[in-house]
Amino acid sequence: MLLKSNSLFLAIVLLVSACATLPPPATQPPTTVSINQKHLATLANIKAFSLKGRLGVVTNPRGFTGGIDWQHQLTNDNIDVFSPVGGKVANIVKNPNGVTLTTQDGHSVKANDAESLTEATLGWRLPLNGLSDWALGKPTSSKIEAITWDETGHLTTLKQDGWDISYENYAETNGIFLPSKIVLKSEKVNLKLLVEKWVAVEN
Repeated sequence: MLLKSNSLFLAIVLLVSACATLPPPATQPPTTVSINQKHLATLANIKAFSLKGRLGVVTNPRGFTGGIDWQHQLTNDNIDVFSPVGGKVANIVKNPNGVTLTTQDGHSVKANDAESLTEATLGWRLPLNGLSDWALGKPTSSKIEAITWDETGHLTTLKQDGWDISYENYAETNGIFLPSKIVLKSEKVNLKLLVEKWVAVEN
């Protein structure tokens, strides 16, 4: 009986000792989903931004290539569109009262939305309702048909509101990675936005 008790005691001591020397479990690397959610949370803090860059449009029967200077706030947008040589083609102002487009000759046209207004005056649709989110590299609050992102959590493709959107480059701006090349395609128009300068205003 004494021998059995000693053997049992020795076995318990060895088991406790082995457990005490086991290495801690390895920390699992975060998934791309969690990385993406963290990146989107950072983008959600951006309430205003300005960007300067180039805008290319391919549509039938008209196209466009030129510059863009965009000032965005929560409920207001002010966009200057420039020709390839730098002359202002149009100014687009959006606020809670609607959208106003003023051409280079000073003629102003008003509408309820930028899409129909730009199509009627410039010959191509500017998806301003969703573009303030898409430009930052995040989906809008409407239904997402398809979405992918890379291992760093940045969007690579997005299908939403009738647009197929791809993100080809990102650049760091004050610690935040924002898109520098965005391609948007719909049934009638292809848009390419090349951002040369970002200024993002967080909460």
